[in-house]
Amino acid sequence: MSVSRETSDRLQIYADLLVRWNSRINLVAPGTVADLHARHIDDCLQIADLSKETDGHWADLGSGGGLPGLVLAIAKADTDLSFTLVESDQRKSAFLRTVIRATGLTNASVVSQRIESSPPLNAAYVSARALAPLRQLMAYLDRHLGPTGTAYLMKGRQWRAEVEEARKEWSFEYIAHPSRTQEGAVTLEISGVSHGAE
Repeated sequence: MSVSRETSDRLQIYADLLVRWNSRINLVAPGTVADLHARHIDDCLQIADLSKETDGHWADLGSGGGLPGLVLAIAKADTDLSFTLVESDQRKSAFLRTVIRATGLTNASVVSQRIESSPPLNAAYVSARALAPLRQLMAYLDRHLGPTGTAYLMKGRQWRAEVEEARKEWSFEYIAHPSRTQEGAVTLEISGVSHGAE
């Protein structure tokens, strides 16, 4: 994704803060810090490319180090989208709020609660990366995704097995978008979530 100078500057501020904080709290695997942009930031920007949305409420579940939620909020800062980053770890929540302040983002806020116990967000869009097996994520979508909403879930090579397992309990439509940064990985674009197997 080609980004504006302002977006690029904000992403650099985010990257610098992530490297600084990562020595104190585990935001990303230490071995991936040297390749932070390609391994993490560019990876998450794929969702910004896939989603053409320009307004509405977006919930990022289990935001951790801000992947993909903060990256998306930065990439979509010039739209009317508002982002809620849900993260139960207080230290990681503090990091997310620090980045929001440092980058001057006005479209993002942090909810420091567990995903399964925070009030339903009724979001138009939901994202998650490296959070949980798809079957578990479906329960989170059922709670926080609006009835006509779309989810963007980043999954590794075992995504087909996860879809098969999730379909035993959930009904949903999906499109698998191949990853440009990790061979075999995909972003699952999911809609029409309802409890009960098809």
